[in-house]
Amino acid sequence: MTETRIQAGWQGRFYEDFDVGDVYKHPYGRTVTETDDVWFTNLTMNVNPMHFNEAYASETEFGERLVNGTFVIALAVGMSVVDVSMNATANLGYDDIRHHAPVFHGDTIFAESEVISKRESESREHVGMVTTELRAYNQDGTKVLSLERTPMVLKREHTNPSPEQPPGWPAGVGTQPGDADE
Repeated sequence: MTETRIQAGWQGRFYEDFDVGDVYKHPYGRTVTETDDVWFTNLTMNVNPMHFNEAYASETEFGERLVNGTFVIALAVGMSVVDVSMNATANLGYDDIRHHAPVFHGDTIFAESEVISKRESESREHVGMVTTELRAYNQDGTKVLSLERTPMVLKREHTNPSPEQPPGWPAGVGTQPGDADE
């Protein structure tokens, strides 16, 4: 019989893990599809024809439809969660948002975050604020987006994560210490 051992998986960074100047290159580039863009544009009721009218967009300086900019923001922020805000209790703000270049269907987006400041909360002892500059690039290395993002991140001592009960897992769910493979 094999002994079952619960190993710690990635539990995200806690407030104490961030240092100003650190850069996290987020894993998993993501290719943007036409479906992504059309669904997001329709869901958000963005009626700009640059996003869904090929005949119109083909007559513009870009010659084709552009991916909805708010989709690019949401995608880049989502890519950063694994490194920056997996243990956040709230996002306090998105500032200085800049679209540096257009994104087209078929572009693959990559993102990185640089810690630009951090401070302890004055009113909540269990969290601190971490501000990062989030930058997104296409497959050619062209910067397409930048923004500042400030999540309120938990301190490790207040969460007491363990391999048996990582952040977000209720007690008693899944494999438990002492379970044996059959």
